[in-house]
Amino acid sequence: MEGAIHFHLMVFSFLFPSRKARPMVPENQTQFTEFILLLFSEDPDQEGPLFGLFLCMYLVTMVGNLLIMLAVGSDSHLHTPMYILLSNLSFVDTCVVTTIVPKMLVSFMTQNKAIPYADCLTQMFFFIFFAGLDHFLLTALAYDRFVAICHPLHYAAMMSYWFCVLLVILSWSLAFLNSLLLNLMVTHLSFCMNQQIHHFFCDLPEIMKLSCSDTLINYIMMYLLYALLGIFPLMGILYSYIQICSSIIKIPSAQGKYKAFSTCGSHLCVVSLFYGTSCGVYFTSSFSKTSWKSTVVSAIYGVVTPMLNPFIYTLRNKDIKVALRRFMNRKTFSQ
Repeated sequence: MEGAIHFHLMVFSFLFPSRKARPMVPENQTQFTEFILLLFSEDPDQEGPLFGLFLCMYLVTMVGNLLIMLAVGSDSHLHTPMYILLSNLSFVDTCVVTTIVPKMLVSFMTQNKAIPYADCLTQMFFFIFFAGLDHFLLTALAYDRFVAICHPLHYAAMMSYWFCVLLVILSWSLAFLNSLLLNLMVTHLSFCMNQQIHHFFCDLPEIMKLSCSDTLINYIMMYLLYALLGIFPLMGILYSYIQICSSIIKIPSAQGKYKAFSTCGSHLCVVSLFYGTSCGVYFTSSFSKTSWKSTVVSAIYGVVTPMLNPFIYTLRNKDIKVALRRFMNRKTFSQ
């Protein structure tokens, strides 16, 4: 964690050598070095149940996604573009919850809700990074299903192993640049004496609300990047599924239609859950006057959705189930 913080601050100081990567404040204001995360409730009696709830969800998320990664990595039959993208998505889901949940659990245990400025920037960077990466990987999975169903004879040429690797590298690169740009802009903001973040992690809109600088440019850039990197992937996903539905309708047999739909049903459920909660986060943060509603919806988006994804994929995917059985049997016989 400390290494990530030092690396993050080194990048800031390298790109902006005349400004230090720390909160900037006007001369007539007292400088501070930390924020206060208000989490879900100020009532200490509720923190014990919340600690147990989020600990259970965190463990389930980690175990479920790690099992998918182990199943894909241990079974050569699953070394295909679809499952490579799926294992990347599972890895990203573990990173999303690891970015926000452990700090929250420590705050519940120690009753210390303070988070240093550098830690807050680091947490915000990785959350934006992995959340953006989710968008791109889901779009790549939609393209994979589009090619598999609409152009099955050309699948090997249109969705080769190296093209899949290129999609993954491009997704990671775009998500990194997006997160880095938004974080660099935050370092130029001045912060007033109000240090309380009405959230359970350092979310970019909540941080900008605490600034006493002019944040118009920041908001314009944030919404512009959200539109480019959020709406366009969604449009690509919608186009892919319109074409997929059109191709499935043309299949004469009911069994053929079911088989075709079963190959993309899991992905469609994950996309619906992901973008449904994403829209919920946006609308509650923009139009709701009560911060707890935005916090609850963000918890569903950042914690519950990554927990449900492994269940959606394993319950509807025979290949994953078979690979998990093989992996478990292999471990049993090796003992």
